[in-house]
Amino acid sequence: MKRLGAPVRNVTVYRVDYVRKLKVPIGMVVERREEERGDNIIGLLRMARKAFSTSPEEALHIAIDLAGVRIP
Repeated sequence: MKRLGAPVRNVTVYRVDYVRKLKVPIGMVVERREEERGDNIIGLLRMARKAFSTSPEEALHIAIDLAGVRIP
């Protein structure tokens, strides 16, 4: 019998304006990992930056909401 993992979680992705100190929600990424691996946050941030930025400079302004992430 397969053991059920943790539920799927939606994590909000933000574009950060460091000058005005604003976080504007621009989308979501889905965390589907069943086990903790120690790099869940980094992996989700990489996925968000790949999906929501068009240049390396723009990728620096992408952040995720840590409240929705499982921290080992």
